[in-house]
Amino acid sequence: MENLTLDRLAGIIAFARVASLGSYTAASRVLSISPSAVSKSVKRLEERLGIKLFNRTTRSLTLTPEGAELYEKAVRLLRDAEDIEQTAFAARHEPAGLLKVTASVPVGNCLLAPHLPEFRRRYPNLDVELRLTDMMVDLIEEGIDLAVRIAPVVDSRLIASPLTPNIVSAYASPEYIAQRGMPATPDDLPGHELIRVRYHSSGQVMKWHFREDEQITEIEPVASITVSSPEAALAIIIKGGGIGMLPSFLATRFVTGGELVPVMPERWTVRHHITAFWAESRRGNPNVRAFSTFLKEIIPTSAPWNQPFAE
Repeated sequence: MENLTLDRLAGIIAFARVASLGSYTAASRVLSISPSAVSKSVKRLEERLGIKLFNRTTRSLTLTPEGAELYEKAVRLLRDAEDIEQTAFAARHEPAGLLKVTASVPVGNCLLAPHLPEFRRRYPNLDVELRLTDMMVDLIEEGIDLAVRIAPVVDSRLIASPLTPNIVSAYASPEYIAQRGMPATPDDLPGHELIRVRYHSSGQVMKWHFREDEQITEIEPVASITVSSPEAALAIIIKGGGIGMLPSFLATRFVTGGELVPVMPERWTVRHHITAFWAESRRGNPNVRAFSTFLKEIIPTSAPWNQPFAE
């Protein structure tokens, strides 16, 4: 232990982050240092150990057999360090320090960011870093405290706390409906201008779901405009570009303001829940506990943006 210096430990951390994320650039974002600093740290580690950890090409970065063996041990080391830190956090009662939160872009922009000033007023000793991305982030690997996603639970290492149903329905502008008419059923949609979303993370087009009684009809819209985010679709729909499928948390306030009208509103569906996720190791963390409690206030089960559908 006497020979384990901070520089050596930094090299192991840098190596583990590069191995898990697949690039120096991604690791540099997580570690908040430059890509060149990450590269140099890994290079020094290789020189000290006398082995090659990565096979490098202009297009890819893969672990050597020696690197794969070291990576398994490095991950165990980092998880042990994480457990030590979380044990210390759990012993502290007041939220303080830095809370790292990740969310999908529309959820973060619409539901989280506007409320962060109030959260900071309540907990002035707790800083918040909000990372918005539509990529599924490994919370444990990247040291994220909490995620807010519209997604099912797929990781048994995480605690999931469902907040409210994600209700999705079709919308258009009043001007568009006045010009083109209101479709009565999904079979009428091919005669309309449609706006669809293709997920940037997967490249998949978002399917449209309509319900009638207990049956769900799924269609893949043939669209005149395709965008990579619901916010872009919203902007186009408001300007009369056509009919699009939107989550209620984005659309309801524009319906109230007269800029949108629901299309076939009785056919709305629930696409997963807006859910908070955090690692089991952070169960007793006062920062996570404070923010998860706050989330239930700002995203309640009976969310106001879902009330028109409940009625």
